[in-house]
Amino acid sequence: MLAPAALGPVRLRNRTIKAATYENRARRGLVTDELIDFHVRHGAGGVGMTTVAYCAVAPEGRTDGNQIVWRPEAAPGLRRLTEAVHARGAAVSAQVGHSGPVADSTRTKLSALGPSKSRNLMSLRTIKAATTADLDRVVSAHGEAARMAAETGFDAVEIHLGHNYLASSFLSPRLNKRTDAYGGCLANRARLALRIMRAVREAVGDRIAILAKLNMDDGVPGGFWLDEAIEVARWLEGEGTVDALEMTAGSSLLNPMYLFKGAAPVREFAGVMPQPLRAGVKLIGGRFLREYPYQDGYLLEDARQIRAAVDLPMVLLGGITNRAIMDTAMHEGFQFVAMGRALLREPDLVDRIAAEPDARSLCNHNNRCMVTIFTGSRCVLVPRAETGGPAHGTASTDSRG
Repeated sequence: MLAPAALGPVRLRNRTIKAATYENRARRGLVTDELIDFHVRHGAGGVGMTTVAYCAVAPEGRTDGNQIVWRPEAAPGLRRLTEAVHARGAAVSAQVGHSGPVADSTRTKLSALGPSKSRNLMSLRTIKAATTADLDRVVSAHGEAARMAAETGFDAVEIHLGHNYLASSFLSPRLNKRTDAYGGCLANRARLALRIMRAVREAVGDRIAILAKLNMDDGVPGGFWLDEAIEVARWLEGEGTVDALEMTAGSSLLNPMYLFKGAAPVREFAGVMPQPLRAGVKLIGGRFLREYPYQDGYLLEDARQIRAAVDLPMVLLGGITNRAIMDTAMHEGFQFVAMGRALLREPDLVDRIAAEPDARSLCNHNNRCMVTIFTGSRCVLVPRAETGGPAHGTASTDSRG
């Protein structure tokens, strides 16, 4: 895992990827020095590639009003960020997507989009059923975002097809009740995701690497599940639109802890919520933030079923904390690993493992880092002065593998 490797057209110094963990360090949709410093720390710590999260393709596709939106005004800051990370010897990827029903419309002041009309239980706002014109616009915007990523120096884009963001919500039988060409059978529910990936490939060709972050299991009854994920992975491979798959799980809308495993910080989440949400989280937060047992490599069992079905390079996410689980991933046929919470705790963990093969992450998976997405993502066990300046805003609970 610590030897150089090719990811599509990109050569990485090793096979480790800093997973997309929403930083909450952009302001008014633009890059800040704090955001650059966050990724420079990870680049300096030894990862092969760091991932900037989350960059929305449209204003209504944000989970937070401050998030980066792909537009010309953002280009100079994005270029400064990629140059700074490259100076540390690491590659840099941009996570690209549309948050769909997960969007915080109270902050964006725009209607959230979903496959069908529904209600966001966190914001208590209505989710609008996307029209075909909306979907055409979103598909085109993904292509434009990927083109801008290439032009501003990114080595890769990671297209978000998971966590019940827009493309993922269309894949979900539970959320998608449409009766048109985007609803019903799996081929119809996957139509949006496949169109997005085609638009991205058409926009950038082989100039940069293209990854897809795809759910294996939404973690809710009636949701998208592994058997359908295998079929979608095969379709993506057949169309040649991706260079690697990163398999994930859970729903930012309905069951976020299904991805993270470990402790559920219900009390801490309640503490940062405004009323009346605070009272609601205290009352029923345990039903939304459920606890699941943690173990290293906890997504491996399901991911190996995708691995057996496709020949595409794959990234193993979920509980990557030491050299042993990295070696297991290689033995199981995974070409890369993605690390989230462990690197929030120790941005230099990869360098430490390279120097000490028996080294283990200091992360104890208390998951209180999830709550810091409201003030600037960090490990609560590390002094704030060591993790960059404070930030303000709101966000969704998203990937921290």
